[in-house]
Amino acid sequence: YWILLIINELNFGPLSHPVFLDPSSDSAEEYDYDYLGVNKTWVLTPRAQETDATQILNTLLKDYDSKLRPDIGIKPTNIDVDIYVNSIGPVSVIQMEYTIDIFFAQSWYDRRLRFNSTLKALTLNSNMVSRIWIPDTFFRNSKRADSHWITTPNQLLRIWNDGKVLYTLRLTIEAECLLQLQNFPMDTHSCPLIFSSYGYPAEEIVYRWRRYSIEVSDQRSWRLYQFDFTGLRNTSEVLRTGAGDYMVMTVSFDLSRRMGYFAIQTYIPCILTVVLSWVSFWIKRDSTPARTSLGITTVLTMTTLSTISRKHLPRVSYVTAMDLFVSVCFIFVFAALIEYATLNYLVGNRRLLAGKKASCLVRWWVGPHWRPESTGCWGGHF
Repeated sequence: YWILLIINELNFGPLSHPVFLDPSSDSAEEYDYDYLGVNKTWVLTPRAQETDATQILNTLLKDYDSKLRPDIGIKPTNIDVDIYVNSIGPVSVIQMEYTIDIFFAQSWYDRRLRFNSTLKALTLNSNMVSRIWIPDTFFRNSKRADSHWITTPNQLLRIWNDGKVLYTLRLTIEAECLLQLQNFPMDTHSCPLIFSSYGYPAEEIVYRWRRYSIEVSDQRSWRLYQFDFTGLRNTSEVLRTGAGDYMVMTVSFDLSRRMGYFAIQTYIPCILTVVLSWVSFWIKRDSTPARTSLGITTVLTMTTLSTISRKHLPRVSYVTAMDLFVSVCFIFVFAALIEYATLNYLVGNRRLLAGKKASCLVRWWVGPHWRPESTGCWGGHF
């Protein structure tokens, strides 16, 4: 028994809580000393692997320089990228930005981190991120970005024995999305998420999409509100700048606007207001207060609806489809008011002419010495 303990201690390190049994005791009957060192070694394996992992890390990081990228001066470092989309939204039309929550994963090979061990991979926490080289990836069109730190930093670092490194983290990003609103509210948009290396040009770092590089979660929890998610596309290109050529990766999320909200808030009220303005055509033309009040009320209502419809948009200089619709409705309503004003003027003028003509006829019939030119009945009124 003592010989077996010494052999196990030499192979796997000292036991944290050694147990001493008397072979003559009743408890000793539960143990088979013939295979204690073989079948019971699993009790000692975690401690052995912990020691092995610590030795591996100490050996790898002893002469490791985290300031230098892998294969520097030899060949470019290939960074394989994939993204898991937790949620998209809300989308701010006025600010022209959208919010996205993602898991961002990067993997590459670093020959300096190869090791020989029975362990296939080392899974490490965020404390090791600063100890090795990490790509300087940044999001080019982000306005604000936050990493998640509750309850611990949402980061994962995994190193395989062949030198492959996987680094993932969770991010919430508010990114720019330049919306073209000419067809608002029947518009569709493609909101990009663009990232690249901040300092390494394309001849030093090459980003590559993995085969299934973009995945999305259940869309029912997304806060898109006015939009429907219709699809996505991922592309890569080389951006030429004065500082060098950089590999730029882009994910485009296609969004289509829902019409329900604007139909209830703008389209239906505008149509009903136009129909209401036509009611004045069935009111007697002599009812001036009623027709005038109805016309002015509908014009003011259309002005209010026009203001409300623009409240959801930035102050763009071009005309949108909503502006065109509201303007046409306003023209119909205003034309109904102008129609009554014109009618009232023409009818009043006709009555004035008819009355003056009747007066001239009476004077001509009654007064034999009456002269038309002296009373204004000359030239057309008589």
